[in-house]
Amino acid sequence: MREIVLDTETTGLDPLRGDRLVEIGCIEIYNRMPTGQTFHRYINPERDMPAEAFAVHGLSAEFLSTKPLFTEVVDEFLEFIADAPLVIHNASFDISFINAELDRIKRRVISKDRLVDTLLLARRKHPGVSNRLDDLCSRYSIDNSRRTKHGALLDAELLAEVYIDLIGARQSQLILASETRESRAERTGDTPRRQRETPLAPRITDADREAHRAFVATLGDKPIWNDFLSAA
Repeated sequence: MREIVLDTETTGLDPLRGDRLVEIGCIEIYNRMPTGQTFHRYINPERDMPAEAFAVHGLSAEFLSTKPLFTEVVDEFLEFIADAPLVIHNASFDISFINAELDRIKRRVISKDRLVDTLLLARRKHPGVSNRLDDLCSRYSIDNSRRTKHGALLDAELLAEVYIDLIGARQSQLILASETRESRAERTGDTPRRQRETPLAPRITDADREAHRAFVATLGDKPIWNDFLSAA
């Protein structure tokens, strides 16, 4: 089954009061395994960036002013998600912004029937405790050390890992792997390792690298990202 793990960044908390979408990140998973296919776009919100929002994701109005409008990326976005279920943490927040953008350009909004809300899943599985994405990463021993600020694609990648643990799919995979090893041990001779039918595609494009370098250039004199750019 194909599913899309999705995250967004915005200028604020309420699309009904003029807040806008500024970033969308999507990860494709198939049968609960990431395929390597992603969708990631920065979006020009056509407005200023409140200091509170900038502190969360670090996306400035100046940086976003050169990015495409939502209407310029909407077809590619809708083609990528197609009719797949959308896995989102606190889904009502993200979908309210996406649907506000769709409604603004007179496009059909996304039905809430398609949503898989990992926040609700986490609250049912772990009641009475905090279930923020960082908390779930810690609970499931998922490395989120790169998450110094919110970013739609990175958060979608982390959420995909969380989702697989949250629904117990990783444990099922481990049990299957254990059974496969045991059955292999019962046979004589070597057995070829199972390979993916289709190799994973590269996740980062040249355009992504250029967009990242442009973003890093807005972070001051000595951003930590400069330590990694030479290897990117």
